[in-house]
Amino acid sequence: MLKLINISKTFNKNTVNQKIIFKNFNFSIAKGEFVVIIGSNGSGKSTLMNLISGKLTADEGSIKIDGVDVSNQPEYIRAKQVGRVFQDPLMGTASNMRIYENLAMASRKGKKLGLKWCISKADFEKYKNIVENLGLGLENNLNSKVGLLSGGQRQALTLLMATIQKPKILLLDEHTSALDPKTANLVLTHTKKVVEENNLTTLMITHNMNDAINFGTRLVMLSGGKVIFEASGKEKENLTAEILFKKFSDVEHCI
Repeated sequence: MLKLINISKTFNKNTVNQKIIFKNFNFSIAKGEFVVIIGSNGSGKSTLMNLISGKLTADEGSIKIDGVDVSNQPEYIRAKQVGRVFQDPLMGTASNMRIYENLAMASRKGKKLGLKWCISKADFEKYKNIVENLGLGLENNLNSKVGLLSGGQRQALTLLMATIQKPKILLLDEHTSALDPKTANLVLTHTKKVVEENNLTTLMITHNMNDAINFGTRLVMLSGGKVIFEASGKEKENLTAEILFKKFSDVEHCI
């Protein structure tokens, strides 16, 4: 579903602040695979997300989504196929719009709009049923402005908005790191449910070792723009936080 082929990306090229993030980097995710990315700061995690979403353009190489080369597509075009939930709960929603208006906006992403009422009674009921699955009681408050929601409620809503059209790629950019542990677990549990029910191809960044072990079908560790370790199946199931910490320590020692 996703292929990065010979990707190179350098920031501040030909200056004293030049930093090479990726050089001839290759990476792929199969359809329906849930990949969790871990790595220290500067390892390339966020740059990888930005390259896939189209926020950044690679210096060299190509990116294919479902066999189609999207390397030169701008972010707003690629957004039709890519859903993204950011670390900051404020980034994925419109604060001054109501809950149902945010969902309506997300459900019409990439579609042509005509001169008619944007939200019908049937749409409203559909949004109510979708929100009810969150278990947060928001189904009775669809008229509330999103800016009045808590961080956890807002992040859960952002997840719904990112997946309401079943994107080909779902990007989760440390989407629970700004939440308290209880709310983070709730959002992660719902994330797993949405991904599995819709068979979404997913890439999630996290700094939480336990979450990296307990969620996803494949774990990948990045360092210096390279994959230095990955595990899936039984190997992933047998991982512990201690094992991952040791691998981090080994990498830091080598550096």
